[in-house]
Amino acid sequence: MTAGVPRVQLSDEALIVSGEVTPDTVVRLRKEGEKLIRSVSGDLVVDLDGLVTAHSVVLSMLLCWQRLAHQTGITLSFRGVSSRLASLAALSNLDDQLTGFRPETSQAPH
Repeated sequence: MTAGVPRVQLSDEALIVSGEVTPDTVVRLRKEGEKLIRSVSGDLVVDLDGLVTAHSVVLSMLLCWQRLAHQTGITLSFRGVSSRLASLAALSNLDDQLTGFRPETSQAPH
């Protein structure tokens, strides 16, 4: 996994997020993810294994995606959640709202 330009892409039934998400790049990435979410008709897994950063803007983006998915009848779940991002979600009392963020379900060490 390399740091760099953040990306989101759709592969099968997964939304794959990679790279370094910053306050400067999060809006573009959020919009790209929303476009991809609107293009599917079934439930999605958001794969965060390639994500380099654990930042509050990432949580904000994921909550936006989750809200959009809910509005369109899609269920999002998350995998590859780093321990740092899971801790940040727990500190913000968001770990119960993001399926896959509970310590027993997140596995990635970064």
